[in-house]
Amino acid sequence: MHDLALYRELISHEVFPALGCTEPTAVAYAASLAAAELATAPETVAIVVDMGVFKNGFAVTVPNTGGARGNVIAGALGALIGKPELKMEILSAADGELLDRARTMVEEKRVTVGFDPERSELFIDVTVSAGGETARAVLAGGHTNLVLLEKNGRVLLERPRPTTAGGHAYRERLAKMTFAEMIDLVELLEDEDLAYLRRGVEMNLAMADAGKGLEKVGYYVADLVSKGLLVNDVVSSSKVLAAAASDARMAGLPYPVMASGGSGNQGIVAILVPYNVGRFFEIAEETILRSIGLSHLVNGYIKCFTGDLSPICGCAIAAGVGAAAAIVYQQAGKDLGKIDLAVNTLVSDLGGMLCDGAKGGCALKVVSSVDSAIRSAYMALYGHGISDEEGFVGRSAEETIRNLSRISERGMALVDDTMLDIMLAKRG
Repeated sequence: MHDLALYRELISHEVFPALGCTEPTAVAYAASLAAAELATAPETVAIVVDMGVFKNGFAVTVPNTGGARGNVIAGALGALIGKPELKMEILSAADGELLDRARTMVEEKRVTVGFDPERSELFIDVTVSAGGETARAVLAGGHTNLVLLEKNGRVLLERPRPTTAGGHAYRERLAKMTFAEMIDLVELLEDEDLAYLRRGVEMNLAMADAGKGLEKVGYYVADLVSKGLLVNDVVSSSKVLAAAASDARMAGLPYPVMASGGSGNQGIVAILVPYNVGRFFEIAEETILRSIGLSHLVNGYIKCFTGDLSPICGCAIAAGVGAAAAIVYQQAGKDLGKIDLAVNTLVSDLGGMLCDGAKGGCALKVVSSVDSAIRSAYMALYGHGISDEEGFVGRSAEETIRNLSRISERGMALVDDTMLDIMLAKRG
């Protein structure tokens, strides 16, 4: 696959506008795919997902629902909307009438959600019934990756299902790349690629502006700055910007963000951090945009090893790593020694941060990711950082990420089970 074709395939699969948390939104999208095959209004919706989707959709607010939370309301709304062409902006079509009908379906227990503990990769299976007919849509290995569509048991569409994190052709190629090759690739980006990256900046800045009106994490950090407890510098402004965008997204404000690695919060970190730092240091806009392209590539590269929904926080160990590499690239170009230092330092710092599902508190993890990304990048630019003599850090960024993958897959195999036990127990 030609390098630019690889980049563009990654972008099409993992960097897209998303309204609301990407897991319940993907459930809504799958439900709409199934419902669109039926001639009458949905009567029941049955949803089965992997543990990661179940966890991320457990407590997050769904846009255009008046504050309702979770995969259940998202699935009901998606089925009633029935417009799969909207993809990850499917919930933009929700209105008061549809919401009332969705709430009735949920109250009458005509919408169910369960998880399949055997699924280790992203998996969403939705069956919708109406008028004696049924339709089924299955997404696997990606939030918009339709692998099966059925009506009344007859297969309408079937594609091979990814069996590993690198199951997509572009991921298999990306997993073999080095950071040097990724830098070479972003230096090939053309005007149309840069324009799409600029669109992501604009979308995520708009979400941050919306979030600044909420008294949540971004507001709290800004308040500490105003009181002189935090320094008013580029680190603090980046924290406020990214946290405010995450606050707005987790609160279900009806604005899309540009995702990265299939995650809106990761898109916020991967885009806004290198953007804000680059602007502060008066880096040329084209260089900033290319650095954001690198940030997306690195985020996607890490997902090749950790999977789409890892037990460890993607904002920290995927998007944060991408942002750190992007900042070094802005200042030092293709200095692989400095990039290795930045990546190793951030992973050493935040490598054990757990993901306990999407919710308002994710903005706190965004703040930690921003802080570590900028600190690690600027330590590296001055020759400072964590070496392979310490912990699970490798001799290169690539080796460190492979080590982290082993810890995530083997050492933390029971984390999601334990996390879900705790979360479900809280619900009684």
